[in-house]
Amino acid sequence: MASITIRNLDDDLKTRLRVRAAEHSRSMEEEVRIILRDTVNGGRVAPRDLAEFTRECFAPLGGVELELPPRGPMREPPDFS
Repeated sequence: MASITIRNLDDDLKTRLRVRAAEHSRSMEEEVRIILRDTVNGGRVAPRDLAEFTRECFAPLGGVELELPPRGPMREPPDFS
């Protein structure tokens, strides 16, 4: 994996970056990686998991209401004796 060094950052910019990283419970280095990745990707943020991705894909369609079947009593466990 490649490395990059950024010199001559304004003190104010570094302070704001440190605060932003702390707000997200990340290191400054991780925060910069995320900012760069999001910016280079044109503002598109990759979903964190399959559920989030599915929600993003289908939310514009309005969702769906599913009818849940009624719950019955628990069945007896199988007898393996």
